[in-house]
Amino acid sequence: MERTFLMIKPDGVQRNLIGEIIRRFEAKGFTLIGLKLMNVSKELAEKHYEVHKDRPFFPGLIEYITSGPVTAMVWEGNGVIASARKIIGATKPLEAEPGTIRGDYGVTVGRNLIHGSDAPETAQTEIALWFKDEELASWQPSLTPWIYE
Repeated sequence: MERTFLMIKPDGVQRNLIGEIIRRFEAKGFTLIGLKLMNVSKELAEKHYEVHKDRPFFPGLIEYITSGPVTAMVWEGNGVIASARKIIGATKPLEAEPGTIRGDYGVTVGRNLIHGSDAPETAQTEIALWFKDEELASWQPSLTPWIYE
């Protein structure tokens, strides 16, 4: 089974959207195997967004992601990375389709509610950065045979 890292950003937490966002991934049939509400240290934020370190928006991004608690999650399922990206919607909320998280709740790029891994390699790196192996649950929901052939 494929795994992905998702993070509800401080604006999503502050707007009380944690339950709604989790509901969408559960309803799709994915399995939540890691979950924690946490404050992000500057060091963790800089490691997570290292790919953007030379961009002019980097300092503001670090300030934003450390401004309040986030909800870090690991989800598992067939095609979970690509599917999660579709559920999340385009990075720019004004370009996101209605029915996606960002299309339904987002207004600006600077407050786009959620992060999702964009590829298997990224997911693996991000999961290892945010979770220890022992923090991930290994389980199979009883609905799995009804979701997968």
